[in-house]
Amino acid sequence: MSTTILWYTTRAAGVVSLVLLTAVVLLGLTAAVRWQTASWPRFLTIGFHRNLALTTLVFLAIHIVTAVVDPFTALGWNAALIPFSSHYRTLWLGLGVVAMYLLVAVMVTSLLRPIFGVRSWRVVHWLTYAMWPIAVIHGFGTGTDRGFAWMLGIDAACVGSVLAALAWRWSRVPPTSWRQVPANG
Repeated sequence: MSTTILWYTTRAAGVVSLVLLTAVVLLGLTAAVRWQTASWPRFLTIGFHRNLALTTLVFLAIHIVTAVVDPFTALGWNAALIPFSSHYRTLWLGLGVVAMYLLVAVMVTSLLRPIFGVRSWRVVHWLTYAMWPIAVIHGFGTGTDRGFAWMLGIDAACVGSVLAALAWRWSRVPPTSWRQVPANG
């Protein structure tokens, strides 16, 4: 396979992974506050969140595999699997590996939620609050397109939308407190 094709594929899969991962985080925040409308019931948000997360894994796998087999960087599997072991952009690639492992932990516990239980699943799921920014920082540091206006626009849209969704989520009344309000109060 041409090294140019590998390079473009790695970059494209990385950008698509970021956009999909951002959408997954946004849907997760929406599901966490139990948001729904008559035209968009909550089960659609949860199902879409799950399926989009699995799609994100596919693009992440493409991103990793093409980066490993691309002879330009000569990363090798150790760099893709052992954090901070790469000779090429050690810190930035190491952060990507850490983000990958956090994402895998969230995905495994989500797929095996009945085995782990809701409490354990929820604790591990909170790792997304660390995983997503680590993945974004990975892209900022190692992305070859990070200085282009179109990539800065994508980064700004991703970061801005997650920050706005976090502000919205934290401004909402937690679902557990809804049950504590007296029926006639």
